[in-house]
Amino acid sequence: MEKKDLDWAGLGFGYVQTEQRYVSNFKDGKWDEGGLTEDANIVLNECAGVLQYAQTCFEGLKAYTTEDGRIVTFRPDLNAERMFDTAKRLEMPPFPKERFVEAVKAVVKANAAYVPPYGSGATLYIRPYMFGTNPVIGVKPAAEYQFRIFTTPVGPYFKGGAKPLTLCVSDFDRAAPHGTGHIKAGLNYAMSLHPIVEAHNAGFAENMYLDAATRTKVEETGGANFLFVTKDGKVVTPKSDSILPSITRRSLMIVAKEYLGLEAEEREVYFDEVKDFAECGLCGTAAVISPVGKIVDHGKEICFPSGMDEMGPITRKLYETLTGIQMGRLDPPEGWIVEIK
Repeated sequence: MEKKDLDWAGLGFGYVQTEQRYVSNFKDGKWDEGGLTEDANIVLNECAGVLQYAQTCFEGLKAYTTEDGRIVTFRPDLNAERMFDTAKRLEMPPFPKERFVEAVKAVVKANAAYVPPYGSGATLYIRPYMFGTNPVIGVKPAAEYQFRIFTTPVGPYFKGGAKPLTLCVSDFDRAAPHGTGHIKAGLNYAMSLHPIVEAHNAGFAENMYLDAATRTKVEETGGANFLFVTKDGKVVTPKSDSILPSITRRSLMIVAKEYLGLEAEEREVYFDEVKDFAECGLCGTAAVISPVGKIVDHGKEICFPSGMDEMGPITRKLYETLTGIQMGRLDPPEGWIVEIK
């Protein structure tokens, strides 16, 4: 299929409307058969559950053009599973996992002309989401829902690309113990908007959130998990019940162990340890890995030996290996790559 005439290399991480999206509705206790539509607009009652009590959740994954010209997605079954778990936590009817994956395939296939060409540095971002649609005035779950998927071609999440970022330690809490930090609920991201605006106004790229209970342990940023590298080459990611189980982070840990032969562990990471790490990065679907060069804790700077000019050597190997798998340059573990046919 001929690609759209877009400035692929000049794309930012923004919304470009594509031609088709997937829609399915839940009513009378069941999901309808769903299907594709050209209509990008949503009409809701003024009292819709999503508008009154933020009953909404979402996912994010990507489609890529591989080196040999195939269009693929990366581990969509894990997105289906995470959205299933999120919906249960929010008292929403989970969208069936198998149907989720098939819907992703259908909407990517329908928008194949918008999947950026190999080597452009851009990808097709896929956004599944769900929300309560019927009027709800008392505080309770909605009875009707809509599940949708749209796609948009995107460039790098951070404008500087792979240039190391400067973060600040936030005075705000991202998520409470036993709260909703471990699910991809829209309300979590709404809570992060004020802190990120403050961080940007102060000249920082992102916030580092500490655990709300003790403020001694590293959690995540507003939109990505942390990944650290020790001075002896071990890969470490924070473990917590109140951070999102990033699919990219979980994949990177397997890449570290099985492709690069590195020791890798998920454990509690105390903020006092951060100054002793050799490298730091932010990982997630949107950014893959963005290197961190400096973290500022109320005026005190923590500068990583990897510096402010480029990724650290192990972070780069992790990035190149995972993107190599995604782009078809390296053989993937079984089930990681799903081809769109």
